[in-house]
Amino acid sequence: MGRREMREHIFKLLFLGEFNETEEMPEQIQLYFEGLSDLQPTEQAYMENKYALVKEHLEEIDALLNEKSAGWKTKRMSKVDLNILRLAVYEMKYDEDVPVKVAINEAVEISKSFGGDDSASFVNGILGKIAREDL
Repeated sequence: MGRREMREHIFKLLFLGEFNETEEMPEQIQLYFEGLSDLQPTEQAYMENKYALVKEHLEEIDALLNEKSAGWKTKRMSKVDLNILRLAVYEMKYDEDVPVKVAINEAVEISKSFGGDDSASFVNGILGKIAREDL
């Protein structure tokens, strides 16, 4: 499984977290992974770890998103766009293995697949502003 596909699964886990209690998520994550065929233990470990790291930095990530998204606080964003942005901001700020341009490009691609008509430009705009001003 490639990084892009794993990134999509991490996004889906973050999205799943919007609709489940924190205590339920370990079981939900296991059920999610059981539904994936040909999943290697190293891939599952990578995705679980990155999911946990994003959740660990959620307060800082959301504060940055609220600061940079004029007129669109995280509470008003679609859950799809919000979780795409959360993953991308984590990668941009905290994951040294992912170049900023790759994080932005991957987020835009995920938003084209899972978001609404304006999601790609919305995600690109916010991430571009963060890259210019904060990194």
